[in-house]
Amino acid sequence: MSSTKILPEQETTPRTSHGDGDHERFAHYADKHKITESMVTGTPIRALCGKVWVPSRDPKKYPVCPECKEIYEGLPPGGDGGDDNKQ
Repeated sequence: MSSTKILPEQETTPRTSHGDGDHERFAHYADKHKITESMVTGTPIRALCGKVWVPSRDPKKYPVCPECKEIYEGLPPGGDGGDDNKQ
């Protein structure tokens, strides 16, 4: 006779943060079109600093991520319409 074992529930939600907490306190820079798409579809995006998250809050209520700001300021000026915006 065989027996069936029930495994405990496991978390299946991917971690979309670095886990250090600091990234959650900042507004991050990412492509504005990807931000809009992510807010509609719920698909995670990557900020300039590497943080992966789904934008869902007002970035004006948070200070700009210093890492994103440093990277953004070091980028050459564009003109291709792919401006990065805060989120």
